[in-house]
Amino acid sequence: MKKLLNAALILTSLIGYLEWGGGNHQFLFQIEYELIFGALKDLNNFKHPFVLLPMLGQVLILITLFQKTPGRTLTFIGLACMSLLMLFILLVGVLGLNLRVILSTIPFVITGILVLRAHWKRAES
Repeated sequence: MKKLLNAALILTSLIGYLEWGGGNHQFLFQIEYELIFGALKDLNNFKHPFVLLPMLGQVLILITLFQKTPGRTLTFIGLACMSLLMLFILLVGVLGLNLRVILSTIPFVITGILVLRAHWKRAES
């Protein structure tokens, strides 16, 4: 169950939706694709905390998928790193009253809550 939730956490982090001036819009998976495959040309793209930390979080959660039992510490650190960007996108969506942006973050927030509950239950047991 925990592995499934961690996999869902990665997938839901990729469907974040961004809109900015000039009619521009992209999903996070599109932005990450451009960053990763364009990074060979310019490694400075990864210096910004809103790029580096969420991607680090995704890598940490990916590591937990290969563990026999997903590590609670790695999961929480990965969730925190990814939440930095996703909650900021949610805030921007709420402040801008942009329903598409808000709705793109809801699956991540729900999955994050489920991940926290699943790993908290293990600590209590």
